[in-house]
Amino acid sequence: MTLLAYYDWIINSLMALSFKERKKILKSTNTLDLTPIRLHSEEEDANGLVTVIIPKFKNKFMVTFVSPKLKSDQFRIKLDKFGSSVWSNINGKTKVEQIIKDLKKKFGDELQEADERVVKFVFQLYSQGFISFKEIN
Repeated sequence: MTLLAYYDWIINSLMALSFKERKKILKSTNTLDLTPIRLHSEEEDANGLVTVIIPKFKNKFMVTFVSPKLKSDQFRIKLDKFGSSVWSNINGKTKVEQIIKDLKKKFGDELQEADERVVKFVFQLYSQGFISFKEIN
């Protein structure tokens, strides 16, 4: 299965639930009990910073005919050290609560208000379509 086919499969499986159904599940579940899963690939540099790689097009026509004419057919989103640590902990098995604990252990006092920051960041990733949650799939 190619990366593009895998990506399309993930997006289609997300669409199995309507927006209202996903929203209802997310509202009724404790945020700390959610299990995030990645929807895109990433690269890690020598410093441990993550760059998330997102295809510009999902439509097969656009991928076939437009992408080859572009300089790059991907968006590259660079994350800082905190974002990279969160992304690295997202594996489809680790709950948000454990990710927060891991970041507190790794960064200590350097990361202020870890609970709130991690929850906001995880939901930003979700709203941008970078991740989903195991509970809504």
